[in-house]
Amino acid sequence: MNADKHLNSWQERFELAESMQPLLGKLYRNQGVEVEVYGKPLLNASTIDIIKAHRLVKHHVGNKLRLRESFPFVDALSKLSVKHCKVDIGKLAVNYWRNHGDESNVEAYMALELAQGIEHASDIEPKDVVLYGFGRIGRLLARLLIEKTGRSNKLRLRGIVLRGGKKGDLEKRASLLRRDSVHGPFNGSIDVDEENNAIIANGTYIQVIYANSPNEVDYTQYGINNALVVDNTGIWKDETGLGLHLKSKGAAKVLLTAPAKGQIKNIVFGVNENDITLEDNIVSAASCTTNAITPVLKALNDKYGIENGHVETIHSYTNDQNLIDNYHSADRRGRSAPLNMVITETGAAKAVSKALPEMEGKLTGNAIRVPTPNVSMAILSLNLNSEANKEGVNEFLRETALHSELRSQIDFTESTEIVSSDLVGSRYAGVVDSQATIASGKRATLYVWYDNEFGYSCQVVGVMQKMLGLNTLSLPNG
Repeated sequence: MNADKHLNSWQERFELAESMQPLLGKLYRNQGVEVEVYGKPLLNASTIDIIKAHRLVKHHVGNKLRLRESFPFVDALSKLSVKHCKVDIGKLAVNYWRNHGDESNVEAYMALELAQGIEHASDIEPKDVVLYGFGRIGRLLARLLIEKTGRSNKLRLRGIVLRGGKKGDLEKRASLLRRDSVHGPFNGSIDVDEENNAIIANGTYIQVIYANSPNEVDYTQYGINNALVVDNTGIWKDETGLGLHLKSKGAAKVLLTAPAKGQIKNIVFGVNENDITLEDNIVSAASCTTNAITPVLKALNDKYGIENGHVETIHSYTNDQNLIDNYHSADRRGRSAPLNMVITETGAAKAVSKALPEMEGKLTGNAIRVPTPNVSMAILSLNLNSEANKEGVNEFLRETALHSELRSQIDFTESTEIVSSDLVGSRYAGVVDSQATIASGKRATLYVWYDNEFGYSCQVVGVMQKMLGLNTLSLPNG
């Protein structure tokens, strides 16, 4: 019967996904290997997540990737001495089945394709990380760092610094990490150690430290040394203010999760992270909007050339606005955020040139805050140096999202039904909505979605790794 055929097919996929899970877990815990399917991470993925990741391959290559076709590659990977890298078994499997007829050469093929990962398999010392501030970005960074808990994890969250310390504060902080109205429940277990002022999340022991100034903490008394301090407060944005962190014992480098002032480098991971040198002790990860638009602008400028343009950001409201009408020092932001669209300024357009100098003076920008709690959109209205059309621009950006060095920053959707809430939890800096693309002559308008919280936090983690010399090899190349 037809019904039995579909049920049996589902049962087979489910069982194969279940069989993959322990292999995926061991590959990461023991070897530091993160497995992906066309950029979709399988670390801590449920059986349904694994099945869905395989289904999405059809959007990339036109055909489904069956779990029975990819499982031999996960199995072969588990037998190789590959360490500390990302391996896209989806791309490996698709390429293999296009050129081979059976499974007999899978292990030899994998050994050849992943030879660079075997050579890369040197031991790396773990690096300490401290989150200074624990708001929206701080808690999401904590989730991202904790999800990689294991002996092979080289980016270890060791502490959180907070102001205050009133009775019940620790439990409330832990509760906010457990439950999130936008991003859902924490994936794991969280315990509170009141006696030692600590939170234990999935085996990660996080010291909670109370301080009123960046320079009054002695991290070494908690066993934290040469730490990267990630400042999520937004209070200090220049070298003088952020430099206070470096006066604390145990702190070695500082990363700001906001645009910086002065001569501090503003880094958009995937675009200009190679500008970071060993001597850079203070770095900025720029803004969520700058991270969303810069990779797309770089790709388009490389291909077509950009004469000039305007960036309009349709941005979810943030904690800086008022819930109900009340005094605010900034224009319009005092009006109720959940009830109004609010025109405000953005420095993202100008900030692009700090990461992409060739865009200096070419962009204007403005922003409209809208009554949604997360996920934003940037509309790029551009004058190009060469002719373009919708089909050509979309095909170029599709290939960029799949195969270029920006593939971890740019995602691409062809859905005619996608809306903002569908992008909650997106790990990309920006997602090109191809159905909305307009291009004719030397004019192009692009619509780029971005999770201004989670997607940005993923970009921040990339900058953290670069600052600490933890460069992740992605295989296969290209």
